[in-house]
Amino acid sequence: MRLKSKIAALLAGLAALPAAAVAAVIGGTYYAPQYDYREFFSIADGRYFQVILAGNPFPGVDPGAVAQALLPAMQAAKPQPAMTFTYADPPEKPRPYYRLYLIFDPALDYGSNQVCAGAPPRFRQGKPGVFYAFAVYCRNDQVLSETTAWTSASGPNDPRIGELFRELFQVIWSDSPALRPQLGGSDRL
Repeated sequence: MRLKSKIAALLAGLAALPAAAVAAVIGGTYYAPQYDYREFFSIADGRYFQVILAGNPFPGVDPGAVAQALLPAMQAAKPQPAMTFTYADPPEKPRPYYRLYLIFDPALDYGSNQVCAGAPPRFRQGKPGVFYAFAVYCRNDQVLSETTAWTSASGPNDPRIGELFRELFQVIWSDSPALRPQLGGSDRL
């Protein structure tokens, strides 16, 4: 009987954890051999960085209102460079063209190569109360990194979404030295 009461107490304690303790789940990740955090830092620091949204994580809520609510959450969770996220298209398409796609509830066969190549997104039915995003960081039509993330969320202003972005950005733009391209010289691992 003591074991059952200890288990019950442990479960009660887990239920009492704050939502931020289990805010987001990050899925599998991919980094292209060409991925380099130093490159990201140099192109983002002190500049606007375009985020392209596709889909609506909250059906029944105006997509424009969702986008406007997500932008401050992303900005508050941004990675180290002094950058400003924007949805605006650049006045002239830059070369190279860096951007982050956030696709909400994508079809299971819609991959990152299609995303960066500009193929129209395809979606699957989302689950009510679940914010699911497929994040793809592109340079021109090349995938540099990708991951998925999801959390429970009641609406676009749910604080768990800000926590998800904080975790997601650390993964999509990892500064791990192990991910530096193998260029020879002092950069070689």
